[in-house]
Amino acid sequence: MPLVQYSDSESDSESRSSLRPAKKPRHNINPGPSLPPLPASFHNLYASSTRVSVQDNPSLHGGRKRVIPHVEGNWPTHLYLEWYPGKDELSLLADVISQSGNVPDEKAHVMHSLLHSDLGAQLPLHISLSRPVVLRTEQRASFTEALQKAIDDAHVSSFHVQPDSLYWSPNYEKTRWFLVLGVQRPSNDGLNRLLKLSNDTLARFGQPPLYATSSTHEQHTSVSLRDRSSSLTGEDFSKCFHISLAWCLSEPSPKERERVAGIDLRGLRGIQVGFDSVKAKIGNIVGSIPLQKNP
Repeated sequence: MPLVQYSDSESDSESRSSLRPAKKPRHNINPGPSLPPLPASFHNLYASSTRVSVQDNPSLHGGRKRVIPHVEGNWPTHLYLEWYPGKDELSLLADVISQSGNVPDEKAHVMHSLLHSDLGAQLPLHISLSRPVVLRTEQRASFTEALQKAIDDAHVSSFHVQPDSLYWSPNYEKTRWFLVLGVQRPSNDGLNRLLKLSNDTLARFGQPPLYATSSTHEQHTSVSLRDRSSSLTGEDFSKCFHISLAWCLSEPSPKERERVAGIDLRGLRGIQVGFDSVKAKIGNIVGSIPLQKNP
């Protein structure tokens, strides 16, 4: 006797159904709405690439050299404003990078775009509010609390900036040169206000302020080192803020600088880059401090 008995009708039905040709799946002509954008907290989780080695091995990082040596108990820290360009904005930025490439009849250098990772994933762009600095393990929580309180007490509202220039700028150590977009001063002066709060807080933890000891591009400022010793005086550093688009290891030649200066930026000048929070990256952990919402 079989373990399971079926009625004749059930058996016949299954036999007939198995002989019928399978129906082709219907394709929806009107697809549903696209997936919603990922929340900012998701990007924070994957803001850092996997650390391959604690040793300074430029061959693992496209020739880049570690700015801050790895020391147990030290946490590399960076404060910044983050921007994820949209599809149309990415296209404009990629075109600018392409136009800024090698000049004919000159020794070629390799330019690395900051728009996408080696695997093709979109990367966030940013405006720095600090140099790469170092916090000790025991300072992390108190620093984050102090910075958040300073931003909350200052009532800095979210704001937009617009790109207005394109030029090459070196890092502090002059080990890399960056193709950067300069930006206009926002109406609420949010960049200068946040820079002052950042520098104030960093000073309390024995860290150097941003734009205090390095010269900026000669086209954009000739302020003396004495006058630029601190942004605590409410000085205007609008010409120093920028968004990095690409980098290379060799210094651009005069012809390359001239080529960049001649690129048409009319499309980019129409972009509104919005910021509604300050990012604090301590080690591989990214925290977000929201700005006040505009009424």
